[in-house]
Amino acid sequence: MATGHTDPQRRERILTATLDHIAEEGVASVSHRKIAARAGVPLGSMTYHFKGIDELLHEAFTRFAEHVAALFERRLNAADSAEQAREAVTDLIHELSDGPQYDLIVTHELYTLAARHPEYRELTRKWMIRSRQVLERHFDAETARQLDALIEGLALHRALDTAPHDRQLTSEAVKRITRTA
Repeated sequence: MATGHTDPQRRERILTATLDHIAEEGVASVSHRKIAARAGVPLGSMTYHFKGIDELLHEAFTRFAEHVAALFERRLNAADSAEQAREAVTDLIHELSDGPQYDLIVTHELYTLAARHPEYRELTRKWMIRSRQVLERHFDAETARQLDALIEGLALHRALDTAPHDRQLTSEAVKRITRTA
């Protein structure tokens, strides 16, 4: 008979702690012990909720990809015209690159795993498809693919540059790619 208290949020806290840990220390340093301590849960909770580190990481990155895809959707679903969609893409690039670099770091940790492990490559592939589908509501498929790459590239360049380019340059790049769309 179980005598402990139920904690319906425990699994979510573990996933959040995993992503926070990845953003601060990287995937290579993830361990059950570190994540349990960060989440404030007993170590045994890790193996109760996840079969191993791979399942934990895969679920955490799946959750993260959902978060970023939802950000794309919020921005682009509000657009009623091609010009508003261009503005939404510009806003998205600046949102991803300004301020705390949590999303940027977690994204690139995922990309590193995807470069080495097919199951993460599949996760990123699905994420890219979803992003492009949102962009295709406003632009043709080829333009959507180019914009998806532009968003990633400009966000990374803005975030890492000591003198990031301004909104005008971002807006002009988006307009150039979408000019014929």
